Amino acid sequence: MEQLIFKIPKEYQFLVNQLFEIEKKVNDIQESNSIQRNIDRIKSFFETELLKDGSGFVYHNPKGENWDESRIDCEANISGTGTENLEIIDVIKPMIIYKYKSIDPITSQEVIKPFIVQKAIVIVKSKNSE
Repeated sequence: MEQLIFKIPKEYQFLVNQLFEIEKKVNDIQESNSIQRNIDRIKSFFETELLKDGSGFVYHNPKGENWDESRIDCEANISGTGTENLEIIDVIKPMIIYKYKSIDPITSQEVIKPFIVQKAIVIVKSKNSE
C-alpha cells in the first residue's frame, strides 16, 4: 500500500474511531446481532456513500497480526520484555484507509487505490512470553 499524505476532516476521523470503539465493545456483548447490523450499515456508508465521487473510508483492526519494525501502518508499544516474534494483542486506534478511484496509466482502467490516513496504534507482545 503506497503511503501518501492525505488529510481527512477531523470529524470523519473522529466518527470512524468512535465506530471502531463501539464495534470492539459489541464483540463483548452476547446476542449483539442487531447492533452489529447497524454498525455494518454505518461502515458501508463510510466506504461507499459518504463521498459522492465513489471514494470512501474503511478501517482495519490488526489485532492478532504479526508485528515487526518494518510495518509502516502501525505505531506500537511493546508489552513485556520480549522483542522477538511479536504479535498485536490490543488495538487502541484502528488503521483508517482512504480508498479512491484512479485511472491505471498502463491499462487505462479504473482502479481503487488505498492509502493510510491514520496509522493503527497498537500494543504488541512477544509470542514467546507468557
